[in-house]
Amino acid sequence: MLYTAIVPAMTANGTDAAPGGSTPAVVAALDGASVRRYTTGQVILDDITWTVRFGEHWALLGANGAGKTTVLRLIGALMHPTTGTVEVLGHRLGRVDMRELRARIGLVSSAQKVPQDATAHTVVLTGHSGTVQPLWRTYDSEVRDRAHALLAELEIKDLADRAYGVCSGGQRARILVARALMADPSLLLLDEPFNALDLPSREDLIDAMHGLAVTRSGLATITVTHHLEELSPAIGHVLLLKEGRVLTSGGAEQVLTADWMTACFGRPIEVSRHEGRWLARSGRR
Repeated sequence: MLYTAIVPAMTANGTDAAPGGSTPAVVAALDGASVRRYTTGQVILDDITWTVRFGEHWALLGANGAGKTTVLRLIGALMHPTTGTVEVLGHRLGRVDMRELRARIGLVSSAQKVPQDATAHTVVLTGHSGTVQPLWRTYDSEVRDRAHALLAELEIKDLADRAYGVCSGGQRARILVARALMADPSLLLLDEPFNALDLPSREDLIDAMHGLAVTRSGLATITVTHHLEELSPAIGHVLLLKEGRVLTSGGAEQVLTADWMTACFGRPIEVSRHEGRWLARSGRR
């Protein structure tokens, strides 16, 4: 199969641009995308249609087994849909070199394999080469300086020489965000980045994500989480998944309501907001 080379249109400041520059460019678009397990015929995702634009920050919510991680795998160019189409950064899956496309997508997951004895700076460097182990010959002084700058941006520059394995959960999460940013991605995917974090570490990561949204206006993010408390004030859009289908999507204020959350999770849920942060709790049946 022949693949197209990835050559994006660019704006003056280096971000991907929409044709004509009049409207926000689409970073990812799913049109009727479905995923079925070949061996059993089980439907994992069913007819997902969803569009994410540059500069938008989305939360992807749903109960366990709703299909959230599978959606991220499609957008992250890690798998193809069974039916329907998926376009990422202007390229349709099946018509592009997936490895080359993945190089322009940042992924943060607590399940990522990282050498425990590698320093934080080394872990960030591997984001440049997209490898688990460092490829030292590919890291010139400019690349090394960029890794230090990203650690500083995430407010963990003091961890540069500390082994990843002895860092706290919150520190590791921010190291992985810095690693994902090494390739200067247009899209950042976060798959349950707050998993197992204590409250201070969670708040540090939320602050870091909010800071990125403020300083990187062209960056689009999609965050998978189970808890509204983990959403930064920058999250402006929400997609609710239920049993592999889109329940609803749109602006956070329109989606994060008691009615929609109750419908999504199957039990009464009360939703409130304070100073830009969301809170959900189960009401009485």
